[in-house]
Amino acid sequence: MYRVTIEIDFCYGHRLLDYQGKCAHPHGHNGRVQIDVSAEELDGRGMVVDFGDIKSTMKKWIDAHLDHLMILRKDDPLVASLEGMGEPFFPMEGNPTAEGLAKLIFDRATAFGFPVTELRFWETPTSCASYHP
Repeated sequence: MYRVTIEIDFCYGHRLLDYQGKCAHPHGHNGRVQIDVSAEELDGRGMVVDFGDIKSTMKKWIDAHLDHLMILRKDDPLVASLEGMGEPFFPMEGNPTAEGLAKLIFDRATAFGFPVTELRFWETPTSCASYHP
């Protein structure tokens, strides 16, 4: 099995509802996404996937939907405030935890057709969540 890993960094804000602790308040992170793409065989170019293809596709999506935005649970009271101010945000079904963001980005990458086997989402330099099917 061959595997390549692509990393993408971005900044975002969030808060967690139904949570006791610091993360219950709006705050920001410098996140890092590590996308593992695997294949049993290499393509005609001798690659699992062109690094540039997956990085540009995923960076474009992350920049448009997550980078420098508040990521909030869709029923968060802040949603109405941000909408009222015309501020962009990204709504999620569940809390925007590292685990939830890992699955969200994994699902998007596979929807683009990349053979993703695991995705790691680093919320801080020392804290990471991963998702794989």
